[in-house]
Amino acid sequence: MKHFATVTRVPGDPILGLLDAYRADPNPAKLDLGVGVYKDALGLTPIPRAVKQAEQRLIDSEQTKSYIGGHGDPLFGEQLLQLVLGEGSPALVDKRAGCTQTPGGTGALRLVGDFLAKCLPGRSLWLSDPTWPIHETLFAAARLKVEHYPYVDAANRLDVPAMLETLSRIPRGDVVLLHACCHNPTGYDLSRDDWRQVLDIVRERELLPLFDFAYQGFGDGLDEDAWAVRLFVDALPEVLITSSCSKNFGLYRERTGALIVVTADGESLIDVRSQFASVARNLWSTPPSHGAAVVAMILANPELRQLWQQEVAAKRERIAGLRQGLVDALAPHGLAERFAHIAQQRGMFSYTGLTAEQVLRLRREDSVYLVESGRANIAGLDAERLDQLAAAIARVTA
Repeated sequence: MKHFATVTRVPGDPILGLLDAYRADPNPAKLDLGVGVYKDALGLTPIPRAVKQAEQRLIDSEQTKSYIGGHGDPLFGEQLLQLVLGEGSPALVDKRAGCTQTPGGTGALRLVGDFLAKCLPGRSLWLSDPTWPIHETLFAAARLKVEHYPYVDAANRLDVPAMLETLSRIPRGDVVLLHACCHNPTGYDLSRDDWRQVLDIVRERELLPLFDFAYQGFGDGLDEDAWAVRLFVDALPEVLITSSCSKNFGLYRERTGALIVVTADGESLIDVRSQFASVARNLWSTPPSHGAAVVAMILANPELRQLWQQEVAAKRERIAGLRQGLVDALAPHGLAERFAHIAQQRGMFSYTGLTAEQVLRLRREDSVYLVESGRANIAGLDAERLDQLAAAIARVTA
């Protein structure tokens, strides 16, 4: 008997498949703007100096490889809570916020998905249209009913009125996922006034906000990027937050993240976190240690923390410079106004406005690789090749 005879093949992940195609392309002038990792001027994804120094200290001081517990490294949780919520957060003072360490931000999303399905059954989860594609498949795998609210219109512009109108009609008690900053995949972020309007609706409709916070520090600053999260935490009794350390700490392969919950009181916090630990036990039992230990050491050590903050700022400023540089490079082709939104967006990604046909032409004719939706990883650009990319875009949009 062939037990696997009925097992069918599924298509590969489109973004990882794009990476395979890029690697197989012999063109020395090829550009990878698909996979969402930060790259330096040499095209490398560097390990931050603060991380290397913290790792060396861990090698010298680590005494055991035993399990770290269902909620993870306590120091990591303590430090990440302060980074996300702010050191003076009333939720921390009142001891109604807790952190459960997870294997990356994706692990946090799956954990919250299974928690919602188990403990708040029947609630729909609302995602922005568009959103990170894995949001769709991950929450479906967690058996949640997924709905959508508008975010970007047909003209590739942020559509706040349509977003607010739909949010105002969401059934009471449903869960709404919000991108805290550096919206993936569009790069369009809400203004502070927009966020206040969203908060008013969330409060009036008694919705449960779930923030995906994967890019803290890559938008406008570590504290600035947390503004919306802190606004909601200070105003509402209950908030969920998934946090990732992949980008801002450069710990992609170490899978370091967390699920943060804010509850109405300390007793509820114990109840909810017990469910997190129970669900996680059947997913990964206990989370990996190394990345969390690195983050904890950096955040708890003033010298390493200052170095890390400087490195995050340098990455943020470089990405912003690449955005403006691409718009400037498009100017001689008469396309600066058409693509001005690229400089106005935040974070690693940009919804460029290129069509699927234009994207395929870029890949076929110029060995420029980006997602067919037109999403480009601006953090993967090389400042020395902006003119090359601008010329290619001009050709396919002529």
